[in-house]
Amino acid sequence: MKREEVRFDVGGVQLARPFRIRRLGHFGVNVSDPERSKDLYCRLLGFRISDPLDFAPRLPEELRAKVGPTVGYFARHGTDHHSFVFFPRGAYAAMNEWAKNPQGAINQITWQVGSLREISEAFDWFTKRGKPIRRAGRDLPGSNWHFYPPDPEGHVNELYYGIEQIGWDGYSKPREMYGVRYTKPPQLPHKSELAEVMQATREGIAVQKGLRAAEIGEEKYDVDGVLLARPFKIVRHGPVRLFVSDLDAMTAFYRDDLGLTVTEEVEYRGHRCVFLRANTEHHSMALYPVALRDELELNVDSTLMSFGIQVGSYRQLRDAIAFLQASGVKVRHLPNELFPGIDYSAFAIDADGHAFQLYYYMEQIGWDGKPRPAHLRTKVDNQSWPQSVPAQSDTFLGEPFLGPLG
Repeated sequence: MKREEVRFDVGGVQLARPFRIRRLGHFGVNVSDPERSKDLYCRLLGFRISDPLDFAPRLPEELRAKVGPTVGYFARHGTDHHSFVFFPRGAYAAMNEWAKNPQGAINQITWQVGSLREISEAFDWFTKRGKPIRRAGRDLPGSNWHFYPPDPEGHVNELYYGIEQIGWDGYSKPREMYGVRYTKPPQLPHKSELAEVMQATREGIAVQKGLRAAEIGEEKYDVDGVLLARPFKIVRHGPVRLFVSDLDAMTAFYRDDLGLTVTEEVEYRGHRCVFLRANTEHHSMALYPVALRDELELNVDSTLMSFGIQVGSYRQLRDAIAFLQASGVKVRHLPNELFPGIDYSAFAIDADGHAFQLYYYMEQIGWDGKPRPAHLRTKVDNQSWPQSVPAQSDTFLGEPFLGPLG
């Protein structure tokens, strides 16, 4: 791997760009009917609604009755205000011309950096290099500082710092705290989140009057000693898998502009596939040639191959698949050669044809940056999964899930 030129001081560390992506932050899809989709995403998969967002006030009055549903949702699996977003595609496409294309099935692919200064300097870096930016400022709901650079094929990426955390009481910020709308990164230094909360309190805003999602379903499943409404818990999200037309241009954007690291490439039936990572996980982004979409019989109206959902254990994965199938969800297995770094997995297909990859294990990359040799990886027979599996050296490692399961 060619060593990149060092040009920037990022927190006292010399890097080739003025920021470093730490992780996949959140991800979003646009769907035909968010209320219908909510049943799978929330009742069955276990995401919790943090806040709704009605697009109707942003639409011309003559379009409001024509675009279908206008309310979308921010949802979470942990304490981040949102890790998954689902918005109404008709309303979203009426506001964003690019969303009328297959790329428009993907609402956003977001990447978290380490500081507000990194966002400010990254915004300047992209701007000076002539890279397009769709919008910038501060997102509300969620309170994350951000800007949105699209990739060469139009998928919306977001770089952001910070995101509202939802604590033990389950409430998100009340709308009265949103205050100023920003259209670019702020003057630095900016006041802290705590100072904003204290200011709102002095102004008489009831800071504990936000939205709290109610659990959907009876808690009747013993998940490692905790009663939950489904027999598994989402503990991590990603990777994102995309079908692309120009693999070289897309790889260059995610590697050179965003700074992801190429972990490995594989060839599947003559198709070159590229896997990139943001942290120690084998990959948080995977790129596949669009010709493979038809061969796999996946949704031709979307460039999304799948969005990953990691559950807490192999037992939870088996139980999740049985639970979803018993609930009427279509579940598919795809060739394991397409997912190096993941052994056992299955795909839940939603009403819009989006695929959600459920898995429990992701290979972790160490200091030397090398993935596990292919011949040492687990061989998976999707026709017959064992009751239990041998441990790998990195089983249960990677980004941990913080807080209680429910």
